Amino acid sequence: QLQFVESGGGLVQPGGSLRLSCAASGFTLRNYAIGWFRQAPGKEREGVSCINNSGYTTNYVDSVKGRFTISRDNAKNTVYLQMNSLKPEDTAIYYCAVRNTYYCSDYRREWFNYWGQGTQVTVSS
Repeated sequence: QLQFVESGGGLVQPGGSLRLSCAASGFTLRNYAIGWFRQAPGKEREGVSCINNSGYTTNYVDSVKGRFTISRDNAKNTVYLQMNSLKPEDTAIYYCAVRNTYYCSDYRREWFNYWGQGTQVTVSS
């Protein structure tokens, strides 16, 4: 049974850090690009970052460039999102998703087949 388990969310003060994990079971991620998305209250879900199947190519939305780092460990079937210098506007539910290609391109949702259940990130003092 295909399953994604996201973890690592929580409450953090502005300027703090969190590391999100997305672990897959019942499915091998190594052939696919993986994206991280987020959805803040009252807003549409937006793409945040993507990593290709090998891990050598990554991209980021402008608002997180220089603060977030996406990585993957294919041996562990897990993708990570290291988030530093967090801001209140980063508060959202964060989701990982499997892209149905090995490369990253845009974040249109029709490209992403499988989604995790989401993990809440709250940045507040």
